[in-house]
Amino acid sequence: MFEGDKLLRVPGPTPVPDRVALAAARPMLWHRSPEFVELFKRVEARLKALFETKGDVLIIAGSGTAAMESAVANLTSPGEEVIVLSGGKFGERWLEIAQAFGAKPVELKYPYGRGIEPDALDECLAKHKDAKVVYATQNESSTAVLNDIEALAKVARAHDALLVVDAVSSLGGTPLPMDAWGVDVVVTGSQKCLMLPPGLAFVGIGERAWEKAKAARGHRYYLDWKQYQKAAKNAESPYTSAVSLMYALDESLAMMEAEGAEARFARHRLMREMVREGLRALGFTLYVEDRWASPTLTAATGGGVDPEALRKAVRKKTGVTFAGGQGELKGQIFRIGHMGAATPLDMVTTIAAVEMGLAELGASVTFGRGAGRALEVWKSWQSRCW
Repeated sequence: MFEGDKLLRVPGPTPVPDRVALAAARPMLWHRSPEFVELFKRVEARLKALFETKGDVLIIAGSGTAAMESAVANLTSPGEEVIVLSGGKFGERWLEIAQAFGAKPVELKYPYGRGIEPDALDECLAKHKDAKVVYATQNESSTAVLNDIEALAKVARAHDALLVVDAVSSLGGTPLPMDAWGVDVVVTGSQKCLMLPPGLAFVGIGERAWEKAKAARGHRYYLDWKQYQKAAKNAESPYTSAVSLMYALDESLAMMEAEGAEARFARHRLMREMVREGLRALGFTLYVEDRWASPTLTAATGGGVDPEALRKAVRKKTGVTFAGGQGELKGQIFRIGHMGAATPLDMVTTIAAVEMGLAELGASVTFGRGAGRALEVWKSWQSRCW
């Protein structure tokens, strides 16, 4: 029944609005044509506004991991000590990339389900004075934790270290004013809050990061920032651009501009509260306490059912797809994405889908209890909702 009508409620890829999908279907352009130059200029300006930076924002044909790899390749030298903040699969990915490029990463671990305390970074940098790059994750989508990047940036600056932030599952859905917070590098991808198909990666780069990149001796070719910066002066990529995705990006950024940043952030916070309260009303245990709760996805367990069985039941009965746990959390939690092209009404149906899954598994459930609680949260937010 639902084979052609699945609804994604995962941390990515996220649903693509019709306007964006239609933009991607426009006739192909030559990526060196005057028409593409105009498209590139428009997109580049809009990206700088999204990143809230006066610096460069590079556009790379690749996944968010390509952007992450570029931030290691361009900022480190073999044998160089760096700090990696690790509290989930994507913090661990920073660690793996640093190791792959021959750096000497110092892993500063923090517990799954919690964020990193700024004091811990302060102590680590005081101990490792030669480490001048810190790799962090704003939104750890494997655990649904949102870290305090503003506080971490202040600590890094106090030690004259760069802060590099993975914002793949957060940029556009929660504040990250790059220049105002003093963040040196921000990386993200297209398929999350930006409402695009996978295939584009973006890197915002500040002045201090450019200075560090000039001195770094790491190997790079396709991901060499200098080549992208040079090509961008002519409003083009050094290599073949993902033309169709650039069309789509232009449209998605226009939609985000029309909504406005504050309204967009408020919408994501509202969806977070609707999902969290709806799940609580159904007897689930939220994996992350309120202090660290992500506005773009929620992780939960409990409810008297196996998380994997629930995911399968929900998908079978409603066509709604949730994500499972990753790494050491595999089989222990389920994750609900609420980012990008999603609305409060979508969250009501999402919680209703959970109720249907519970009933399919034979669990005791009162229909409307979770969805009704989500509606109550929405109503209480109406005066502030976009």
